[in-house]
Amino acid sequence: MDPKALETEAQSAIAAAQTPAELEDARVRYLGRKSELKQALREVRDRESGMTLNAVRERLEAAFAEREEALRGAELVRVLGEESADVTLPGEAPPRGHYHLLTQIRREVEDVFLGLGYEVVDGDEVEDTYHLFDALNMPPGHVTRSPLHTLFLNGDVVLRTETSASQIRVMESREPPVYMVSLGRVYRRDTIEPTNYPIFHQVEGLAVAEGITVADLKGTVLHLCRALFGEDAQVRFITDFFPFTEPSLGVAVSCFLCGGEGCRTCKFTGWIELAGSGLVDPNVLRNVGYDPDEVSGFAFGIGLERIAMLRHGVPDIRLFWENDLRFLEQF
Repeated sequence: MDPKALETEAQSAIAAAQTPAELEDARVRYLGRKSELKQALREVRDRESGMTLNAVRERLEAAFAEREEALRGAELVRVLGEESADVTLPGEAPPRGHYHLLTQIRREVEDVFLGLGYEVVDGDEVEDTYHLFDALNMPPGHVTRSPLHTLFLNGDVVLRTETSASQIRVMESREPPVYMVSLGRVYRRDTIEPTNYPIFHQVEGLAVAEGITVADLKGTVLHLCRALFGEDAQVRFITDFFPFTEPSLGVAVSCFLCGGEGCRTCKFTGWIELAGSGLVDPNVLRNVGYDPDEVSGFAFGIGLERIAMLRHGVPDIRLFWENDLRFLEQF
């Protein structure tokens, strides 16, 4: 076999191919398993002949690939018309998605507490009434236990109204110290309106160890607020009541829009109500087997939708659930 003559013949066949089918026939004839070139490569016995034949094979493979691309471009031009498309131009990139605003807020909060050494826990959305109510020191007549407020599934099985049940389960499974945040969806029988929705997201934090005080709570919440709302944010604590904390404290953050001067967002008070918090009630510690004389703790809870609405001026909580791209693309 004359390698040079074979290559010349194959190049002529490649150039003469006018359709992908004709080109494939030529490829099988000159590069297929039964082709003369492949047979010669199998029978080669010296290095020089092998190098020559392999060089011919590589040049032919490149020529086939180039002709295949040219035929493909010619077919596009034929179908679309030379006047309507320039096949050499790059295509339009499809639009890329991004994280939902609530997911962005959730990850910001997680990053803040991971930086503090906290564990991030994602508990079950279906809970029993013991872990959701009894262990959290909620009396039988508490409003949260009413079917008018909570979605009962079967007997004492409910959709969780808050993520606090995850804290009970974590404390039951280990000895202190415990530093954790639980984030996720919660459910309540709320009437749908601009500030309420039956499904929303919550972050609840818990720290239990020896010597935990209100000062630790204040410092942690202040750190979170400044990470979310800016370094100039200030935090105010107001006496409140929650069954699972004693003392209980409501949390307000200085208005980051008016700088505390007063505006419509803060109702001209300079403060925005943000969260509930307090020191863990001794009864809650006893319910999980902890000795309140040896350890203490603090807890707090904030709605992720509330953070997003305050920080970005979102006027209606329903916008988070309508999947309107005009809204979602802004974030």
